[in-house]
Amino acid sequence: MFEDQLFWSGVSIETIYGQLQGLKPNQLKQLQRLYHQRLPGDCLTTTEFAQRLAAVSTEIAQPLCTYINRRGQVIRVGVGTVRQTQIPPSELPRYGAERLSGIRCVATQLKMEAPSESTLTAMALQRLDALVMLTLSGGGFERRGGGATGYVKEAYLAHLVPHPEAHWTVSPSLSLDVLAQQDFLALTEGLEEEFRREFVAQQVDVGCDRVLLVGLMTDRTSSQRFQDGLTEVTRLVETAGGEVLQVLRQKRSQPHPQTVVGEGKVQEIALSAQTIGANLIVFDRDLSPSQVRNLELQIGVRVVDRTEVILDIFAQRAQSGAGKLQVELAQLEYALPRLSGRGRSMSRQGGGIGTRGPGETKLETERRAIQRRITRLQQEVNQLQAHRSRMRQQRQHQEVPSIAIVGYTNAGKSTLMNALTNAEVYIADQLFATLDPTTRRLKITDAKTQEGIGIILTDTVGFIHDLPPSLVDAFRATLEEVTEADALLHVVDLSHPAWQSQIRSVMKILSEMPITPGPALLAFNKIDQVDSDTLAFAQEEFPQAIFISAGERLGLETLRQRLVGLIDYAIVPR
Repeated sequence: MFEDQLFWSGVSIETIYGQLQGLKPNQLKQLQRLYHQRLPGDCLTTTEFAQRLAAVSTEIAQPLCTYINRRGQVIRVGVGTVRQTQIPPSELPRYGAERLSGIRCVATQLKMEAPSESTLTAMALQRLDALVMLTLSGGGFERRGGGATGYVKEAYLAHLVPHPEAHWTVSPSLSLDVLAQQDFLALTEGLEEEFRREFVAQQVDVGCDRVLLVGLMTDRTSSQRFQDGLTEVTRLVETAGGEVLQVLRQKRSQPHPQTVVGEGKVQEIALSAQTIGANLIVFDRDLSPSQVRNLELQIGVRVVDRTEVILDIFAQRAQSGAGKLQVELAQLEYALPRLSGRGRSMSRQGGGIGTRGPGETKLETERRAIQRRITRLQQEVNQLQAHRSRMRQQRQHQEVPSIAIVGYTNAGKSTLMNALTNAEVYIADQLFATLDPTTRRLKITDAKTQEGIGIILTDTVGFIHDLPPSLVDAFRATLEEVTEADALLHVVDLSHPAWQSQIRSVMKILSEMPITPGPALLAFNKIDQVDSDTLAFAQEEFPQAIFISAGERLGLETLRQRLVGLIDYAIVPR
């Protein structure tokens, strides 16, 4: 698509958009004069204006589009189809799901047919008040007396409708006289009243992000893993305070380098977001800064990826000074390469998923200032790391063995910590319900020797599939609790459909840590919520594991004795 800023007699005049190659200067002047036209506020178009468009379109032998506001002013002239000349979402007026854009399009086409699917989709993406499609005579133009002349053969009127099953409606072929007599004000007022009623009926919580979730399945992803990932991202969005209204899926061999999904799917996303009133698009994978910018420009709705949702949850969950420090560092490191392109049209001020944490002020300052802030936060994290290292050394001097509780998020680690030590750690059926590590002393009586043994238990932050690198780096001070512990208690939610995949994800994260953690005891939790077949399968696959229910306090005494054996194995030289 091309655009050209014309200059006439040295004075800057209106921009003509679209396909301008080959147009003569006098033809460009005719296009520019269309900006001087003014239509009555209650008319879709007039006979005179429509015939003038037909004459200019015939002269240049190309389709022509004019965009008109509700005051009857021509605000945009484009050469080409409606799709080729459509107004970018970032330049459209701000409107909600209950309103139209306040702009109508009067366009010409050279074929004797109703508006195409792509034309109607472009109308919907711009949320136009109406689309008037003028079909020219003779398949486009006739030449009389050596000159090109043309007139409107027939016309079509299309507009949006507030029904999910049908996005728009198109009239039968109309004469120009009948079209000019249509009451435009009554049409738009009636439509917006219908959209308003539909919007109110759909709206449940105005303070909740209305999310459209997009999933991309590539050749490297199995169907089960893809579905598990979508389910997990849905839980993440709900944990962050959003509501997933719709899920769109696409299968490609690999992500599109510019928009992740294909061009047609981008348009479907934009159309669906308008239909359901979504104010946020969430992708089930990480997006590059350029992909986010391209998607937001084409869709007109804020776009975030999986990592940003996780960061937002961490920003909500952080309670201690150390936790808030690490969250801010992670968010700034994530935001730094994404600063460019965040103009007023995509402002992140006002709350919602992806906006909590450092805040609008820090995110929109110069890169250099943010980099200085990151450097200072990294120094503070290093100090935190050194402080926790000294605390661990003190415990080691007291010769108190330590065990770190690890596992996938929402596996029941905090519930188990409370059941063993009465720690009163916050628990909820949410992902990342607890963020800050909690350390408590556990006293166990060895069944063999009847001696009392003291153990330090540490409840750590939950893991998740493809843990964002920014979180791993920022939370290195917290994750060192895992690597410095004498042994690990790996808690698994056996009731989760993807429990095997979750085990692999946790083991992968542990294997990538700079220091190899100590030996681990596998503890399958929530056995009261699984069927006998699942339990039997897990017992056969992992005969050395222990099976418990922290919530129902089942198998905890057996677990205590296994912890004694685990410590003996970890600290006694073999």
